[in-house]
Amino acid sequence: MVIAMRHQNQERRIRKISKMVKKAVIALLLAMLLFLTGCKGSMGRAENNARAENNAQAENQVGQEGEGGQGNSVEREKQNEQGMDETGQRDGQAGMQEGMESGAGTEQQSLAEGQESRELHASGNDSARRQQEQDNGEEEAQAGGTDSERSSSGSRAAGEKKNRPEGWELEFASEDWGLSFGEPGTQPVGNASAEDLAWYDAYFMGNDEEKVIYLTFDCGYENGNTEPILDALKKHNAKGTFFVVGHFLETAPDLAKRMVEDGHAVGNHTYHHLDMPTISDMDAFRKEMDDVADLFREITGRELSPYYRPPQGKCNADNLEKAQELGYYTIFWSLAYVDWDADNQPSHEEAFSKLTSRVHPGAIVLLHNTSRTNGEILDELLTKWEEMGYRFGILPELTGE
Repeated sequence: MVIAMRHQNQERRIRKISKMVKKAVIALLLAMLLFLTGCKGSMGRAENNARAENNAQAENQVGQEGEGGQGNSVEREKQNEQGMDETGQRDGQAGMQEGMESGAGTEQQSLAEGQESRELHASGNDSARRQQEQDNGEEEAQAGGTDSERSSSGSRAAGEKKNRPEGWELEFASEDWGLSFGEPGTQPVGNASAEDLAWYDAYFMGNDEEKVIYLTFDCGYENGNTEPILDALKKHNAKGTFFVVGHFLETAPDLAKRMVEDGHAVGNHTYHHLDMPTISDMDAFRKEMDDVADLFREITGRELSPYYRPPQGKCNADNLEKAQELGYYTIFWSLAYVDWDADNQPSHEEAFSKLTSRVHPGAIVLLHNTSRTNGEILDELLTKWEEMGYRFGILPELTGE
């Protein structure tokens, strides 16, 4: 009997241990399942965040912010219809590809890294800049007036430089022009400050004292949308500036003539839409600019307006100084959106949302002539801006010509 009882006790202990082991195994499996589910969720959230960040960067690019894409469109049309010389083609493709790959992915980081150094740099230069401005004012008075007063045509002489403070250098947060937006209706922050750019006769927005918009259009090629844009401008008696490349002038000379007839300015976007900061030789830089001016004069009998927009928004101090030496004002932008891809156009709602929420006093607006959306909405968009209290200015108001 004693042996039988012992045997029963052993069986009960074995069953108890077996149940405990089963419970432990089940608990372990549940813990592993929860862990794997949590990892999957974290990965999913990380992927979603990455996609959201990429979308936001694509929206902020616009010139990059659309300029890289516009470059590819120009190149594609150029090759299809007439081709360019081998050297220009190779350089153009390399420059445009770099613009696409650079994009806005570095914009926010570059702005953040560069903002602090710009602020420190600016604070150290304030006294020197004020002294230099005072000296410049005295020199102008002695010379008999300001730049515009000394020039019979109303614009400064080609090659005339402003006397920048000794030891001062322009600093860009990135060579790809980019913007950082704050509250709706407020002016954005650019890769360089408006005050620093002014030393090179470069601008990306006007002052914030008046609700004025400067309309600009980049023209890489023609696909049927320029005419409705011109019609909308004419309806609102609004004047704009059209930045043209060589291919546009070669293939759409009648539109260039109409721009002049309608009272618009036509500026220089370079002949081949290259990555201009990579061109260190002044003769090569000058040829890119002069070839556009010469062809425009041949087509219209008029001189090209002295406004330059760097292809893809790529720039550095040397690039700006070269343009200044040739007598150009460099015009960036403070408002744009991703409108350049003819095969992936934004909806009307998307366009209105971006262009009305981010508009601000002194805005230089960049739109592309190749955008079907722009051609369809511009009349209504101009009306909306007018209802918001804005008027449409012209670049000479900004540059002081």
